[in-house]
Amino acid sequence: MEVGKILERSKEVFRNCSLQNGAIIAADVSNPIYPKNVKWYGYVWLRDASFVCYACDLLKMYEISERFFKWCLDYAEGLKDGVFAHKYFPNGRIAGDFDLDLEEKDLKREKRKILKNYVRVKAFYVQFQPDQLGTLIWAIYEHSKFRSVEEFKELIEILANGICKYWKRSCFSIPSFDLWEERVALPNLKQVHTYSLAACIKGLECALEICEDGENKKVWKNTLKQMKRVLKNCYVENVGFVRTYGRKMDETADSSLVSLVWHWEQFKASDERITKTVERILMENKLDGGILRYKGDSYNGSIEFLDLKNNKGGIWPILNYLFSIYFSLKGEKERAIEYFNWVNERAKDGYLAEQIIDNKPASVIPLAWSHAMFVIANKFIGKYQNNKPLNSSVK
Repeated sequence: MEVGKILERSKEVFRNCSLQNGAIIAADVSNPIYPKNVKWYGYVWLRDASFVCYACDLLKMYEISERFFKWCLDYAEGLKDGVFAHKYFPNGRIAGDFDLDLEEKDLKREKRKILKNYVRVKAFYVQFQPDQLGTLIWAIYEHSKFRSVEEFKELIEILANGICKYWKRSCFSIPSFDLWEERVALPNLKQVHTYSLAACIKGLECALEICEDGENKKVWKNTLKQMKRVLKNCYVENVGFVRTYGRKMDETADSSLVSLVWHWEQFKASDERITKTVERILMENKLDGGILRYKGDSYNGSIEFLDLKNNKGGIWPILNYLFSIYFSLKGEKERAIEYFNWVNERAKDGYLAEQIIDNKPASVIPLAWSHAMFVIANKFIGKYQNNKPLNSSVK
C-alpha cells in the first residue's frame, strides 16, 4: 500500500473522529468499513486522542488539537474536580464498562458497592489510568511547539495535580490500571506499571516546562523526583524492564515498554538496559514481522451476541510503528523501514485496523490511534524513505 493513500485516509479518519464539540473518538464508527461484530469504540479516551492531536499537529491540522483541549475543559465530566475516568461519551459524560441506571436514593449505595469490589470484579465502572494524564500533558506540550497553549495551562495544572494527588512516595494510593485496561497495580503491594510511571514522569516534566509560575511546582518536582527513583528500580538484571514493579512483580515482556525511549524519552535507544529489554520483547512477541502486545494475549475485540469473544490476540500496528520509531532513533534504517512497511502492506484500502490477525486487518477498523502512529512514525522514518514525502508539512 502506498504511504500517500494511507496518509489521505489518516486525514479523513482524524476529521471524522473529531466531532463538532471537539471530542475525539477512538474510531470512525460511522464508516461502512467498521465491523458490526467488534466492540464499540465511539468513546473518547484521553490517551488515543492525545496521539491523534500530536499527529494532527504534524499535519498542521492544529484546530483539531485545540478543540479537543477545550473539550477536556468544557465537557469532560468531573475533570476539573480531579475525577479522571478511563473513557467518556462524546458529550463528556463519564463512560464505563457498564452504565448505571439507578434511582437517586440507590445511587450512593451502589457506588459504595462498586468501590468495595473495585479490585475483585472485572465489571467495573471507572478505572484510574494515570498514563492518560501524562499523555495528555505531553500532547499539549508538543502542541506548544507549533501554537500558543496559554489558554490550556489550567488543563495542564489539573492533570499534573491529579498525578500528584494520588501518588504516595513509591506508588499510587489507589488501584491503577495499565494502558491495555487489563491489569491493576495495587497500593498494598507497592505496585506501579512501568509504562504508566514513565508517562507520568514525562507529563510532569512537560508541565514544569510550560507552567513556569505554577502554584504547585514544588509538589510536582517532589513527585517527579520520587517517580524517577522508582523507575530506575523497574529494571531487573537478566530480565529487562518489568511490566509491573512492586512487592509482587510482573516480568512479562510487554511491547509497550519500548516507549521508555519514545515517547516518554526516559532512556536512550542505545542504553544497554533498553537493548536487553527490546531483545527479550522481540524474542517473545515478534510474529511474522509483526509485534504482539505480549505472549498469550487473547484480546481481539470480537463480540458474539453481547459477549466479548477472546481467544486469539493479534499484531498491533501501533506497536510496529513504535518499533519503527525506536529503530529510527537507533539509526538502524533497514529495520525501521521493515516495521513501518509491514503494517502499510496490510492496510485495507488505506485504512488501518487495531490488529492484524492471519495477515489481515482485524478488530476495530479504522482505528484513529493506528493512523496517528503511522503519521508519527513517518516523521521519524522520513529521512530513510525512498518514497515521495507524505506531506510537505511533515517535518
